[in-house]
Amino acid sequence: MNQVSTTRDYAHHVSGGDRAPAAMIERHSPATGRLVARFAEGTAADAAAAIAEAREAFDNGPWPQMTGMERAAVVRRWADLIEENLERLARIEVDEVGKPIRQARGDLRNVVSLTHFAAGLAMQVHGETYTNLGPQKAGWIHREPVGVVGMIIPWNFPALIFAQKVPFALAAGCTVVVKPSEFTSGTALELARLGKLAGLPDGTLSVVTGYGDPVGETIVKSPEVDFVSFTGSTAVGRRILANSAETLKRVSLELGGKSANIVFADADLDDAIDGSLYGIFYNQGECCCSATRLLVDEKIADDFVERLVARARTLKLGDVHADDADVGAMISDKHFDKVCSYLARGKAEGATLRLGGEAGAQADGLFVQPTIFDNVTRDMTIFREEIFGPVLSIIRFKDQDEAVRLANDTAYGLASSLWTKNFDTAHQITPKLRSGSVWINTTIDGAPQMPFGGYKASGFGREMGQAGFDEFTNIKTVFAHLGKREPYYPSKG
Repeated sequence: MNQVSTTRDYAHHVSGGDRAPAAMIERHSPATGRLVARFAEGTAADAAAAIAEAREAFDNGPWPQMTGMERAAVVRRWADLIEENLERLARIEVDEVGKPIRQARGDLRNVVSLTHFAAGLAMQVHGETYTNLGPQKAGWIHREPVGVVGMIIPWNFPALIFAQKVPFALAAGCTVVVKPSEFTSGTALELARLGKLAGLPDGTLSVVTGYGDPVGETIVKSPEVDFVSFTGSTAVGRRILANSAETLKRVSLELGGKSANIVFADADLDDAIDGSLYGIFYNQGECCCSATRLLVDEKIADDFVERLVARARTLKLGDVHADDADVGAMISDKHFDKVCSYLARGKAEGATLRLGGEAGAQADGLFVQPTIFDNVTRDMTIFREEIFGPVLSIIRFKDQDEAVRLANDTAYGLASSLWTKNFDTAHQITPKLRSGSVWINTTIDGAPQMPFGGYKASGFGREMGQAGFDEFTNIKTVFAHLGKREPYYPSKG
């Protein structure tokens, strides 16, 4: 077992350095129970100080005035430093989140890729020019940085979601204040320190740790914050939207999900089984786009489910620092209890338990066994509500139309997956699925170039890609008259 051996103590990262805390929050590993970190318990004053410095850095600092090439060079150096520290950062994620080390390393590799991609976008900010508006007239459309951005980062992918937001905002010329989860603040603070080493000016990127109230509330309500980017639950997203109304600031929300994973009879079943397991048990099911509802063509369902359950029995949970670990721990006692309550609900409502259904046997960790429920119906709680744990619900369908109806039968709309060898089937179904992402013969997949975000109760706005970069810009229209124009009010004399 290769663990980070010492308890890490963190202050806030403000003004390019550390702001001393008044109180600390202890973080125990959900996988081992060991004390792994202490984070500053931020106050409203701490958040306000970081916001004021971000405001000053945007209004009068060098970052927004740099050329795109200059900003890109800093962000690219930052990506290189992250890569140099990848293993250390991955171990911190394992300690604080309780995810397997293989998955943490994958997250950090994606962080490096996203940061490099954002650096490239910094060099490509461009507008539009119109020279055909009439004699002596011209128009320009500029993209400018939106200003001070407040970001609220969740606990399930603390480094990865940081990288889906922060480098893009910085590349656009914004200044940023981050509030990470009080459970998993370590990598946000470490990434901010590496950003400082890469050349980010003081006040450009601050991290204030602590609870949603008061730190997150202060960020959302502050008139000095121009834009809020939030990833988390739909319930909290609604509250953020309401709290931002007074200052009429822009908001981007990436919220909950209840994704469908559709397997047609002509699919490559080995691939579909592997993908279905990955779709629900990756990051122990603590993923907003987890493929929690498995829809299987009834013509193959019995055989498919038998093979799926057999493969799922081979998954390993326990020592998350081991290279062969597959399923990690739940983030907290409260969340562990919530997930276990859904196990009880699934049994009580009559679903067929095919695997798991209990807490894990690890005495010191908050583990839940990989769980598979079969013969689920549309009215069952486990089909309708986001569980955010390693719990799969299986329902069978007769034809394409029923598969689409079942997939869309949810308040959420974050992602969908489908498995078929027939591209005509995939092409016909994709536009009918009411979700922001559709994965064909894969799941929980993508690239820095591809935007991510939801429909319906899964929120609005996009992260990553050109669309994610554009979120952090304002459009300014400039109309010019060249030479002497005709007067509006000609002289009478």
